[in-house]
Parts: sequence; structure tokens; C-alpha cells
Amino acid sequence: MSNPLVDMQKPDVIFCIGTNMTECHPVAATGIKKAVARGAKLIVADPRRIRLAEYADLYLPLRVGSDAALLLGMAHVIAREGLIDADFIRERTVDFDAFYEHVTQFTPEWAEEITEVPAKDIEAAAIWYGTADKGAIYYTLGITEHICGVENVQSLCNLVLMTGNIGREGTGINPMRGQNNIQGAGDSGALPNNYPGFQSVMDEANQRKFKELYGREIDLEKGITKVTALNLCGDQIRAMLIDGENTLLSDPDRKHCEHALKSLDHLVVIDIFLTETAQLADVVLPATAWAETDGVCANTERRVQRVRAAVPPSGQAKPDWWILCQIAKRLGFQGFEFASPKEIFNELCSVSPIYAGLDWDRIDKGEYQWPVPHKNHPGTPRLHEGEFINGRGIFTCVNYRDPAETINEEFPVWLTTGRRLASYHTRTQTGRSQGIDYLLPEETLEVHPDDVGEWGLTDGDWCEMSSRRGAVKIRVKATKRSPRGTVFASFSFSDVPVNILTGSGYDPITETAELKVCPVRIQPV
Repeated sequence: MSNPLVDMQKPDVIFCIGTNMTECHPVAATGIKKAVARGAKLIVADPRRIRLAEYADLYLPLRVGSDAALLLGMAHVIAREGLIDADFIRERTVDFDAFYEHVTQFTPEWAEEITEVPAKDIEAAAIWYGTADKGAIYYTLGITEHICGVENVQSLCNLVLMTGNIGREGTGINPMRGQNNIQGAGDSGALPNNYPGFQSVMDEANQRKFKELYGREIDLEKGITKVTALNLCGDQIRAMLIDGENTLLSDPDRKHCEHALKSLDHLVVIDIFLTETAQLADVVLPATAWAETDGVCANTERRVQRVRAAVPPSGQAKPDWWILCQIAKRLGFQGFEFASPKEIFNELCSVSPIYAGLDWDRIDKGEYQWPVPHKNHPGTPRLHEGEFINGRGIFTCVNYRDPAETINEEFPVWLTTGRRLASYHTRTQTGRSQGIDYLLPEETLEVHPDDVGEWGLTDGDWCEMSSRRGAVKIRVKATKRSPRGTVFASFSFSDVPVNILTGSGYDPITETAELKVCPVRIQPV
């Protein structure tokens, strides 16, 4: 996030798009509720009438996969109405003239044809955001899990740069992280294109730096993503280690994923439970759970915090860092003689510019948000104040394009997937709680009541939902939360493996799967 969580309470206008925040980030979402109670205007764009939409002053029920068209229409209105921040654009951005000319063609009426959102509502959203003294954008996986995920984010950045809503209190562009410590994983270099601290692997200076640290030759090229790795299983990749992820349930195109993992000569899984993925493994190494582990977490607002063990590990469980160090040493790698997470974190601080001013003792109270470039630095709660670290903000000329697959006579219904409040991700942990099982005992398919009748379904009975990749049986739940022609289900339940259906395409830059759009056929069982 560009801004701290406390800033959620301070905007005049809040634009939430592709984020079911009250279910996926229920604690953080209280900041939005406080802002609305204070008088802030809330715009919510989502295919479903999610709970967050019930707080909205303006709800934009866009068709799944049409985010870029909506944002182009909004950019057109902001430019047409002269709501741009000319001083900000002149002093801190580049390529505005080309962008301004580009968006003249994308009228709200054009956007309405694609998004199915009334042009007057697109205009209203643009004018509210464009005239706000403090306008803030919040988004999550509903924006990124598309074949055009990068373009969607670039479109949001265009709105921010047009209006100067960045680098100030109550503004910003704020992606809410989908899982605990995902931010910290990226900070630590768990990315195919960056070393720790988001230092590019394509930079020769970085290559020399980490070659010296690791004591071995390093390629001057990007690593592969998990998507590519799974495609190469059984061919160039013969062994794989999966740590803390239930790949079989969370990844798209489950049949392909299962075939890939079974094609390996050797699969190792590190986890706290025997998940569906762990059941395929040749070796399962038991890890400590969150309350059994000392370490560090960086949260969604870039706050670096200590994690402290409260209870001793169960059975033979060991911390992930210890397991990985033992494997590395047995493989003959040097530099893994760590005795504690303190030593590991201090090494991270020594090689990462954004952590350079931190160490294990300084983060004791969790008061610092990176970047913290030196020991006397107070941290950076709010990014981009006064300047962009990498130079100027770049306007990007984005075009709308259809999802990888669109509805047709054979698969006439849009399926979109996500999470539910009562369960988390693949239910590896929440699925083992009786209380949560009482709240959400099974997965259901949200279908508009009019569609239930038209498709010959019965509320509470079973149906078969199929895509080009497979089929699942799932119980029908009639609800107006999903619009006509669009259905919703989570991917959390192993007995209703919804990700058998998904996997129609991937963003060409990030290789993020298009999990939010999947044409399906629905029939009564």
C-alpha cells in the first residue's frame, strides 16, 4: 500500500474496485466504514453486490473482466471535465499528452456497452474522484487475476497521476495483500525478477553484489514463475519443494496441476497439515505454526513486525527457516549456517536498501514501515511524498481487451471466484475448526433467483457446473448478490474443487492466472 492503514479513515472519496474487503480484509475494512460514517463518499465497483457495496454511495456493477473499460471511461471524463491536476502532471509525470489524446476515444457510452454500467454512473464516479481533495483507491485480486491484470493496475495508476492523488494523507493507490506476509515474501526476494528489496536480477551491479554474497555464479536473467515451473514438471523440472501452499486447490486448472506434480520424480512439501498437495508428496516435512514460530512479518502497509512464539512446537515440527537451511547444507550450499531468525533478518537488512536502517532489535515494537534507508530514519508510512523514488510517474496508454474466454452458446454463464468471510483460502486451517464449520459447512454456488428458475434449478439442490476443462457438482444458493448471468463460488472446499474449471489464460507479464473470469455451463443434477 502507498498509504498507511490509518489513512483509510481520511479520504473525501474512496474508490474500491475488485476488492471484497469486508470479507477478505474484515479488520482493515473497519477503516472504510469509519470514513463513510465521517461523511466520505464511497464508490464500489464489483460484479457482485458484495457487502462493501451496501455501504457505497455509488455502486458500479460491472461485467466480469471489464475493469479496464470502466477505468478508461472514467479517465475520459476526468480529462474532458478538466479535473486534472496540471501542476502535479507537469512536475512529477511524463507522457501525459499522448495519454490525454488516447483517452478521448473512450467515452462513458463506449464503456457502458462493455461494462453494462450506466454511462451516467461512470461519469458520476469519475467526477467524484476527480474533484476530491483527498481521493484514495483500494483494490485486490479482483483487479490482478486477469489476463490484463497489469493493464488494470496501470489504468488505476493513470487515474492517480491525472488527479495528483498520491503522496498525501488520505490518498494513494493501495493494493490490499491477499495473504499474511505476502508483502514480506516479496521484500525478501521470493520473486523471479528481483533480489531482496526489489533489486532487479537484470542489473549487473546487483548480479555482482549477490554473486559475492552467495559465493557462486548467478545468471543475469529472470527466473521462472510457478506457472512455467508446473508446465515443465516431468521434463526440465524433475523435483520440486512446496512450502506452505496447498497448490492443488489454490491453483487454476487442477487437472493440469495434479498431472504436473505427479510427473515429478520427487516432491517435497513443508506444511503444518497433510493438505491435498502434501498427500501427493514423496516427503512431508512438518513445519511450526504461527504461534510456535519466531520471525518477522511485513504486512500490507509495509510495517515490519516481530513474530514471537507463544507455545512450543508440536511433535517433530521445525521452523521453515531451519528446515530450508538443513536442506541447503545437505545440498552443499554455503552461507546457511544460521542459528536463529535474528541472524537471517539482520542479513536481509544488510543487503536490502529498503531495510538498511532496520535490524532485529529495532523492529521490536513494530513501529517502522519501509523504506528505512538508514539507522536514523523514522520509516516511511506514506510513499511518494514530494517525489517518486524512481523518477517520474509514467502515464500508460492502455486498451480494453476481452478475457481469454468469453461466454457463448456452449458456456453461456460467467463464473467468478473468490473467498468467503468464514473460511480462509483452501481451509487448511479454518477447515479444521468446528465453529467455522458451523458457520460455513459447505460451498454453494451463488445464482440470481431469476436464473435459478430459468435454468431449471432448485434453491438448495445440486447442479453440475462445467467449463472447457472439467466439471464439478455444487449446491445452488439463490441470491441477488450475484447479477443475472453471473455466478460465484469460492475455491476453498476440496470436495467442490472449483479450480478444476478455471485456468483459461494468464497475464503475459506476471503470469497471473485469470481466476476471476471463466465461462461455464450450469445444469440441474
